[in-house]
Amino acid sequence: MRGRLLGSVRSRATLAATLVVAVALVLAGTAVLLSLRSNLIGQADTEAERTARAVATDIAITPPNKPLSVENDEPVQVVDEDRTLIAASEDLERISGTGTGAVRPQPRTSPTTAASAGDGDADDANDADDANDADDDTAAADDSDDDASLEPGEISQHPTFTDGTATLDGETDDYRFAAVQVEVKGRGLLTVYAGAPLSAEQGAVRTAMTVMLIGFPLLLGVVAGVTWLVTRRALRPVEGIRGEMAAITASEDLARRVPVPDTHDEVARLALTTNETLAALQSSVERQRRFVADASHELRSPIASLRTQLEVGAAHPELLDLDGAVQDTVRLQDLAADLLLLARLDAGERPKDTRFDLAALARREAEGRDGVTVEAQPVEVAGSRGQVGRVLTNLLDNAQRHARSAVTVTVRRDEAGQGAWAVVAVADDGDGVPEADRERIFERFVRLDEARSRDDGGAGLGLAIARDVAVRHGGTLTVGRAPMGGALFELRLPSVQ
Repeated sequence: MRGRLLGSVRSRATLAATLVVAVALVLAGTAVLLSLRSNLIGQADTEAERTARAVATDIAITPPNKPLSVENDEPVQVVDEDRTLIAASEDLERISGTGTGAVRPQPRTSPTTAASAGDGDADDANDADDANDADDDTAAADDSDDDASLEPGEISQHPTFTDGTATLDGETDDYRFAAVQVEVKGRGLLTVYAGAPLSAEQGAVRTAMTVMLIGFPLLLGVVAGVTWLVTRRALRPVEGIRGEMAAITASEDLARRVPVPDTHDEVARLALTTNETLAALQSSVERQRRFVADASHELRSPIASLRTQLEVGAAHPELLDLDGAVQDTVRLQDLAADLLLLARLDAGERPKDTRFDLAALARREAEGRDGVTVEAQPVEVAGSRGQVGRVLTNLLDNAQRHARSAVTVTVRRDEAGQGAWAVVAVADDGDGVPEADRERIFERFVRLDEARSRDDGGAGLGLAIARDVAVRHGGTLTVGRAPMGGALFELRLPSVQ
């Protein structure tokens, strides 16, 4: 059952369309999610940077002797060059993704307190502070060339961003952190970490993904259903054609034709071509039936005559007509040869690719015939020498049968039009062929002069054989009016150099 469904054009078209749409939806959905996430993260970056710069501005204007404090609803950290936390949001309980995981500021000794520690040690303390300050400046210079160039109160223009988590008032969320550096007089280089929640980004992405997971299967179902219905409607005429062809095959009635849909598309053209094929097949079958009937009729007369003569000869040997028996036998032999040649031509037998001089062949076929003159110039053709010779023999026999006294054969080379042609013209001085019958005489078993005897007139296959051989050799055979008033048969074959 599965193989039968997949063998259906409608099923394959539906499956292919659904797969294409599914791939397109997946790619489009992925692009939408990535773009949405990128935009929302960009908004979080902007919000985090704005918060970090606002805190950095407050720190920059806070006097050195006043402790730093952060009043913000989002997680904020302020660290010095030693990664020591000096200020943080009041409700911050836990943080990750920043420079330090500390959430409570550590006490820091002010320079004035250190100076009052003792007179004897004042100079040493000052020297130590100067050394520490020098070390801090060197470390800051090593960390960032951009930060080393900051002036007191100046905020860096190039923030950095990281992802992390933070716990505020017992609630843990994902955050996007922006790090901004600020040079504060009396405090050194400080780094402000401020976070912006990613809950909106995550919620929007989850919502979009949920919509896609629900909507995509529904959309694929709609696409599959529509494709199934459309292909069913489109292929309905094809099913009608198939059904009618099956009925024609079962009934063997070649007169029937398949229905042609009024759509003017490929299916309609298929139906027209099918009908043309049926018409050609019907014509071929009818022609074959006529051929068999005519051949049987033509064979019946000489066979009956020959049988009669043999029976008479068996009963009365003195009455045996040997000449008549020989003539009937020759006639049967010629008719059998003609039928065999026609059968080979109908079977599509290709002529041999032999080059020969058509003028020499025409002279040989005309040799010994009374009243036949030949005017020929050498011209070579390719094909079956025997079949072309048979064409010339049939044309000469036909011309002598209808000529009053003279038959003229001319062979020439014609280069008019496309390519070069070898032309053989056989003309007689008889009554000619009526214009209305000039194509009919090339049909099999057709004889215009029904009053003549069969012995003189032949079976009516000579011209049909000549036309078929000419076509098989890529040429033509036509009939017209000769200058002498009789018939002019013109054989044209492709010439070779």
